[in-house]
Amino acid sequence: MILNETYSLANGVQVPKLGLGTWFIDDAEAAKIGSGDCVVAVSASGSTPYALAIAAQSKDSAARLVAMANNP
Repeated sequence: MILNETYSLANGVQVPKLGLGTWFIDDAEAAKIGSGDCVVAVSASGSTPYALAIAAQSKDSAARLVAMANNP
């Protein structure tokens, strides 16, 4: 069932194929992103600290970044 299926990131972290609600990757695991990864940062306000931090980390590690915000 898709609710139990995961993807493996290049660093071995498992993330859900379908995320319902909110889930987080430990900060130590997120710090392992690299140039072969794609980070998706979602923030309702555009200023959520975790979304901004992972966006900065993706830039530092040359990972691709997709960012979405809903701030009219």
